[in-house]
This record gives sequence, C-alpha cells and structure tokens, in this order.
Amino acid sequence: MTLLAIWRRTDNPGHDVVQLKQTDLGWLLDGTAVYLSEAGPARLDYTVQLAEDWRTTSGTVRGFIGAQTVDLTIVRSETGWTINGQPQPAVQSMVDLDYSFTPATNLQQLRRMNLKVGDKADFPVAWLVAGASTLAVLPQTYNRVSETEYAYEAPTVPYRATLLIPDAGFAQDYPDGWVSETGNTGGAADLQAALNW
Repeated sequence: MTLLAIWRRTDNPGHDVVQLKQTDLGWLLDGTAVYLSEAGPARLDYTVQLAEDWRTTSGTVRGFIGAQTVDLTIVRSETGWTINGQPQPAVQSMVDLDYSFTPATNLQQLRRMNLKVGDKADFPVAWLVAGASTLAVLPQTYNRVSETEYAYEAPTVPYRATLLIPDAGFAQDYPDGWVSETGNTGGAADLQAALNW
C-alpha cells in the first residue's frame, strides 16, 4: 500500500514528490525535492524510516544544492541522534525528524499526536535545514481548529500559518511554501484503512 503526494513550491520554482509505504519495519517516507535555492538549482533525495508508532528511526538526504554535495545518513537510537556517525547532542530528547525543504515530514508528527478538533500541543522536533550537517531543535505548536485545518507556529523560524491537511495526512496547502498539485493519490483509501486515523 502506498500513499503519494506532489507539491509545487510557492516561494521559489520547484516541486516535491513523496510516497509513504508500509514496510516490515513500520513506515517509509521516500521523496525528492527539486527547486531553485539561493545557491542555485538543488535536488535532494530523502527518506525517513519510521517505526510502527511513527517515531523516527533513521533518515537519509542525498543530492546537491548548487555546487554543494549533500550525503547524510541520520540515525536515532537508544543512545541518541547521529549524522554520518557524529553525535547530535542538541536534539537527544527529540523523537521526530523534520526536513526544512519538504512538507512531507509533518505527516509523522501529526500521526503520533493524533490531535482531536480543539486540541493544541507543543511539539519540538529534530530539524535539518537544507545544506546543514547538524540537527537543531525546532519548537512547534499545532492547534487542530477543524477536521482539516491546523493552526501551526514555529516561532524560531519564524513561521505561522493555517495548514490544510486532509485525513490522508499530507498537507495540501502550506502557505508561502508549498501547494498540492494533485492531492493524495495512489491507494489512499486502502492505506487510510491501515492507518486507522
């Protein structure tokens, strides 16, 4: 079973495509972001491996940003986070990995929280900025204001907006960032049944 999404960037030229697959290990996000960065054209192939409870276990980011080569392997274990084997002490208590260059990595956070309408939660994550080689803590707040809308704030970025996120879990509208081209496709009904959300 696979859930697919594709977005067009609204701040710069670019697209992002991702698939969510159920695996023997839990769930796998597997995507590619292609966009125009300040350093020039960029292509980042990324994965996030998730346990059955949506906690991150590992991730990869490979490709280029302008002339910069990107080749990162991120691991979360009982002893903490590492990037290419280097400890990341700033994020040791985090359980979710969030990439700055794609809207795909909001999905696992929302799955884990499973907020009901009216619920609000502070939810910091281990954040990887495109081009960086270390993880930082990104404070976030989600407030589910309707069945499909979340008031979202990341004050250190700073960013504040209402995200449109249908039941399947991928954001359709991420103001000043991304907008869905075709919505969620590819076995969404079957995967939705498996997700029980």
